[in-house]
Amino acid sequence: MEMNNWLLFIIIILLGNYLLEQALSYLNIKALVDRVPVEFQDVIDAEKYRKSQEYTRATSQFGLVESTTSTLALLIFLLLGGFNWVDIFIRSFQQGSIVSGILYIAVLLLLSSILALPFTLYSTFVIEERFGFNKTTIKIFCSDIVKGIILSILIGTPILYLILWFFETTGDFAWIYCWAGLTLISIVLQFLAPVLIMPLFNKFTLLEDGTLKEKVLAFAQQASFNIQGIYTMDGSKRSSKLNAFFTGFGKFRKIVFYDTLLEKLDEDEIIAVLAHEMGHYKHRHIFKMMAISICHTGLLFFLLSLFIGNESLFAAFQMEHISIYGALIFFSFIFSPVNILLGIAVNVLSRKHEFQADRYASNPPNRGTALVSGLKTLSIANLSNLTPHPAMVFFHYSHPPVLVRIRALGLGKK
Repeated sequence: MEMNNWLLFIIIILLGNYLLEQALSYLNIKALVDRVPVEFQDVIDAEKYRKSQEYTRATSQFGLVESTTSTLALLIFLLLGGFNWVDIFIRSFQQGSIVSGILYIAVLLLLSSILALPFTLYSTFVIEERFGFNKTTIKIFCSDIVKGIILSILIGTPILYLILWFFETTGDFAWIYCWAGLTLISIVLQFLAPVLIMPLFNKFTLLEDGTLKEKVLAFAQQASFNIQGIYTMDGSKRSSKLNAFFTGFGKFRKIVFYDTLLEKLDEDEIIAVLAHEMGHYKHRHIFKMMAISICHTGLLFFLLSLFIGNESLFAAFQMEHISIYGALIFFSFIFSPVNILLGIAVNVLSRKHEFQADRYASNPPNRGTALVSGLKTLSIANLSNLTPHPAMVFFHYSHPPVLVRIRALGLGKK
């Protein structure tokens, strides 16, 4: 097979990304320190700290095996003409370009999922189990897969159909129609997800009457934040990790606490965590990130429109036929470096937003003390890496490391 420039570029991207991730994992493991950071010496013993470091090593080493396998499999599939084999197989059904495109992408996603399944099983039932996080049963695991497939069909198929239809019928302006259509769908899903999608996977229960509910309502009223309800979510049926979040917009806003969080944090710490989330709302971080996401989608579709019908790109994948659906897949490879750069920029902004939300939550100072206490509890419970390497933070962290957050607040010790 003659090596063309696009094929060489794609191989460089795949190997470059692989080597970058391995280097970051190596640096991250080397950055682990034996001594408990002074800010945590009052809340964590040496054994618990050692366990958090073991968790970082275990997940990093497992990530090395997974990425090596997936990268090698993809390179073999690419170089042996696997993308063309699937295309020829799908075309044999003679279902038309749009239906064929949907089937083509579905088969590729299925193959990718099959490859990833053993790693997901091992991560969930071996690594997470070993460190005391996993609460998922085989029944729940299988149920989640089935529900995910059904949702992908019900939501993904119409979206993909529209994208392919726009590019086939609307000419040079197809990317604009796709951008507008996907943006509208994304906004609608923001409203539907809390009502129709999330309850498929978890049970949401109104927070029981009591002092915590009174404090939450009082805080929301003080902050002029209208909410539809305060809920707990049975996160413990899958994992013992802690979390909390807002969902919905306007009068449909809900505050959701993992039941695991309610078990581990006291009421003042919960209010402080809630105040942090409120800080994101007050600074309009959610809308800013949504605007960035919309612009990202527009850029993606615009650049994609430049590669529709690129014969050299299709030759790199040994394709016998040029198609719009093929361009969707192949463009994702060459868009990868842009995605990495955009991801870095978004993470830098996101970390800045976290500092702003922390400052909002730390006023008055007694709430700041509770926030630091809550952050410590969350980090310990989740076995977070307290000393990640700066390079790992730069490339992948949407939140600043907890030690950096605590030091920025100037409240490291109780």
